[in-house]
Amino acid sequence: MRVGFILMLFVLFFALAVIAKEPFEKDVIQTSAGDLEITFIGHGTLMFTFGGKIIHIDPFSRLADYSKLPKADLIFITHHHGDHLDLKALKEMRTKKTVVVLTETCAEKVEGAIIMKNGDVRMVDGIKVEAVPAYNLVHKRDSGQFYHPKGEGNGYVLTFGDKRVYIAGDTENTPGMKALKNIDCAFLPMNLPYTMTPEMVADAVSAFQPKVLYPYHYGDTDTSKLVELLKDNKDIEVRIRKM
Repeated sequence: MRVGFILMLFVLFFALAVIAKEPFEKDVIQTSAGDLEITFIGHGTLMFTFGGKIIHIDPFSRLADYSKLPKADLIFITHHHGDHLDLKALKEMRTKKTVVVLTETCAEKVEGAIIMKNGDVRMVDGIKVEAVPAYNLVHKRDSGQFYHPKGEGNGYVLTFGDKRVYIAGDTENTPGMKALKNIDCAFLPMNLPYTMTPEMVADAVSAFQPKVLYPYHYGDTDTSKLVELLKDNKDIEVRIRKM
């Protein structure tokens, strides 16, 4: 009995070790300026590799050992909540040459960064960056305050060669999102009650028609509902990744 129990523990430990070492999923998007490699860290966290540059989106230390990941040339922070602005992860990823782009609220905790307000457009290290408003229209705290008030958060449209990639941050299906044009890849959040329902995501993408949709930051939300809602929209490819 004791031998069997020890054997069971060994098998469980081995299985957990394999899971822990499982590499992050990756996709490659071809652009006119070379491949864009997307690494899906999890939650609202992504890593891009493009033109020899490492770009981190909302690095979050609970999801990865950042000491084992490449240091950042660029970091984009969408808003000040702790699962997006993680000072520990930021410290681990940042070097003297790292360029950090963030919001006014985030700048209260981070020095030496580029502040972008909703609607700003600028070139950052050779990449065109557009700051898109990210906020709630419906979902609120018990206090009556929106989880993400208008004006505090950014989504970002990043242009890589001929491809436009939209990382929405924490938001709902706002008019600004629905008015976007020529988006090749879109990362839209779907974690309740903080951001969008599958129906909200479907409503948004039916308006701005990204070629590829990645639901991200979706927590326990059933992604199959989104796939079902968009099954008749042949112009949008829905890609589900481990997030």
